[in-house]
Amino acid sequence: MKTPPEERPANAVEREVTTLAPGLTLPAKVPQQRSRTAQSNIPNERLVRERIKKLAAAFVEQHALVPPMPMVELKEHAAALRDDAGLDAIYDDYIAVLINNASWRDSLAQIPYDRRLLLLPKCVRVEEHCPAPFDELGLLCKECGLCSIQDFMVEAERLGYAVLVAEGSALVTQMIQAGRIEAIVGVSCLNVLEKSFPHMEAAAVPGVAIPLLQDDCIDCTVDLEWVWDVLHLSAADQTYRLDLDTLKSEVQGWFTRESLDAVMGDASDPTSDIARAWLARSGNRWRPYLATCVHVALECDGRDAEPQIGDDLKKLAVAIECFHKASLIHDDIEDGDKERYGQPCLHVEHGDAVALNVGDFLLGEGYRLIAGIDAPAETKVEMLRTAAAGHVELCRGQGKELSWVRDPKPLGSLEVLEIFREKTAPAFKVALQLGALYGAADAGVHEVLREYSESIGIAYQVKDDLEDFTGESDSHDLRDMRPSLLLAIARKRAKDGAERELIDSLWRRACNYDEVAAEVEQIMVKRGVVKRANDLLYAYEEQAVRSLRFLQNATLKGLLRRVVGKIFPRTLIEGYCSEFETRNAAGREAGAKSSG
Repeated sequence: MKTPPEERPANAVEREVTTLAPGLTLPAKVPQQRSRTAQSNIPNERLVRERIKKLAAAFVEQHALVPPMPMVELKEHAAALRDDAGLDAIYDDYIAVLINNASWRDSLAQIPYDRRLLLLPKCVRVEEHCPAPFDELGLLCKECGLCSIQDFMVEAERLGYAVLVAEGSALVTQMIQAGRIEAIVGVSCLNVLEKSFPHMEAAAVPGVAIPLLQDDCIDCTVDLEWVWDVLHLSAADQTYRLDLDTLKSEVQGWFTRESLDAVMGDASDPTSDIARAWLARSGNRWRPYLATCVHVALECDGRDAEPQIGDDLKKLAVAIECFHKASLIHDDIEDGDKERYGQPCLHVEHGDAVALNVGDFLLGEGYRLIAGIDAPAETKVEMLRTAAAGHVELCRGQGKELSWVRDPKPLGSLEVLEIFREKTAPAFKVALQLGALYGAADAGVHEVLREYSESIGIAYQVKDDLEDFTGESDSHDLRDMRPSLLLAIARKRAKDGAERELIDSLWRRACNYDEVAAEVEQIMVKRGVVKRANDLLYAYEEQAVRSLRFLQNATLKGLLRRVVGKIFPRTLIEGYCSEFETRNAAGREAGAKSSG
């Protein structure tokens, strides 16, 4: 008897399609994260928490605060920052923790990984299914993959940390008094942190703590990227002080009309004028940003001076965006799209002939800008070769999609992912490698970047498919009937009969999506299609991170790790712990209520 799709093991679908694209293998599954409301004395919105974190760093620098600071002093500073920023007094404890973190950040960076302790709470595990036993020091993780504890432990231990999965201030106090550690990176709830601070302050032990967003030990959550950021903090990474958001804004600023004219020269003809306006139109600018990040990391590796942004780097960034914006013009014509960035596509505004010509012009402009960079001749030759190879690979991926349009038929997950790899990943690879070539990176760096860019490129397209389905994108592959990962998963998981026939009719472009959207969405939900796509997205993100494992350049490694969090922001990790449930249940009325 055939097993229904919904009853098969989680990896059964992948086993069925593994042979369809032998050049592509699926990454290991990683735990999904869920969102939960923060308790009332911690801001619920991630953007507000990020803002307070930046304000705390600026406050420490402005007032030249020197750790260790007793809790009374921290709370005085927290009240002052709160008044300046117009924040609610209920957040004082949270602000105090972030001020303390900012004051210790540089000190922590100077301490080798093998003299640090990573302390994780047991409440980020999934207690109901957790197979790990306990000893007198805490949980002994079995690395079952059910929660994020394994990811933190494996990476921390690889770096050289001592790692404990335990809760409570007593254990930290004992280890500090025993002199076994020189610094602590911890994840804990505010009330435990408040009890630990006096002991850390008395011993002058550098400590950076990422607060749990709840203290009730039920499905506790934490800002995941903050943990990764501090975990990798190192004096060898000269970019750890670099504000990636500020750098992103600076790169965005290179694409105003005035800035483009300064980099590219005057637009003295209609084609140049249209092309320049198209370049200045909206966009994430991820590709020029990635090239800039790589170059900045290589430039400041081993140096204390701030990286310099020169005109040639701007030329390179604009060249990369020229290639990308040219591909969008051609894609929109080939796919028959009518809108881009919420506005009419270029071919809708000016006609196919003009749009094609502008796209070709932008390709030429990209090569012209690279050729004009002040770099050794052999470097420029390699940069031009890299750009050309990426262009050819991208066209092959687009060609596979166009061939499918001529003869539409159902595709498996790996067949769709293979198209993603050839169609989307090359642009990321070109951007990263051009930045590395301009920064004189060695062969080992380029090898890592190839693997990293493939994972980033596929993840980006999976994210795009998910945003299409949820309405967060200005395109919709299901409606426009382009190869979709969600549709591939849906076909594999659909029940034989009406469900399979409906999905197959969409694959063959035999029906209008809008007419069957409600039924398709029901199948997607019922068969766990979106969850599976999200699993793949997270897995490719994690694969990108793991590709950096053997990168010897600490500065570049630290920056590329943080870039993953910028492109694919993960807000929370979740788990379950009941160790302090009784205590908190009794004291909750006296303290901050959890609104989760």
